[in-house]
Amino acid sequence: MFKGIYNSKQHHVSDIATVLSRAWNAGVDRIIVTGGSLEESKEALAIAETDGRLFCTVGVHPTRCNEFEESGDPEKHFQDLLALAKEGIQRGKVVAIGECGLDYDRLHFCPAETQKKYFEKQFELAYAAKLPMFLHMRAAAEDFCEIVERNINKFSGGVTHSFTGTAEDREKLLSFHNMYIGINGCSLKMAENLDVVRDILVDRMMIETDSPYCEIKSTHAGIKFVQSSWPSKKKEKYDQESLVKGRNEPCLVRQVLKVLAGCKGISDIDQLSATLYQNTCRVFFPQDLDAAADALLTGRHESR
Repeated sequence: MFKGIYNSKQHHVSDIATVLSRAWNAGVDRIIVTGGSLEESKEALAIAETDGRLFCTVGVHPTRCNEFEESGDPEKHFQDLLALAKEGIQRGKVVAIGECGLDYDRLHFCPAETQKKYFEKQFELAYAAKLPMFLHMRAAAEDFCEIVERNINKFSGGVTHSFTGTAEDREKLLSFHNMYIGINGCSLKMAENLDVVRDILVDRMMIETDSPYCEIKSTHAGIKFVQSSWPSKKKEKYDQESLVKGRNEPCLVRQVLKVLAGCKGISDIDQLSATLYQNTCRVFFPQDLDAAADALLTGRHESR
């Protein structure tokens, strides 16, 4: 069975129980529900508490960083985030600070200076809560890496998810000893993307869906490696036996694995899966590393 721990933003869908059921049946082991604002982080924690396999993050997405100023008291807003993170840690549910970072493709939502100010501020959250970071970098590699470098000792580890950067961006991220690169459908759109992904060391990668976004589409360069599909219907004709057309789901994470294996020329997909799983445990579930390793080793022996 394929095991995985994956990022999901499914907390705005009305059929979440069905979405989760498909994920569990597809072999997904755990799901991390991401928060993108204070209120969304509260929702993510509430969802995470409904199932032992669900976990979450607390943080503010770069496009939402105006909420610090709009709250009327940015420091209180920060303290509310910290209190929520600590509450979630006590409940065994919050595993990272994020999703935070920089997004210069969408400056119409939040100006760059505000993004930079509160991206840096959220490293203080990670330091105070003793948590890793779930990071977002879009068209902002220089400023992003400069801020990470200044704060490298404030977080135990992290992943820059949904990576779509250049080879130069890749090498800069990998120069940070505690940074991993997260791959999803958005990372695998064009041949140029596949070329960049091909040279990321497997032991510095994670995979995700970023659902309900970032699906692997028929126009993507990596689609030739996808060997599985789910029936889908337009939302107007949706039923629980099908996916909503155009909406990504955690159950599709194996497609990301297949494309990654294909573009890197890796034939042992089970070993690739095991390594990626271990990478994710190392950052977000370090207490489970030994158990995860034992389970994966047992599985390989049984399959021989």
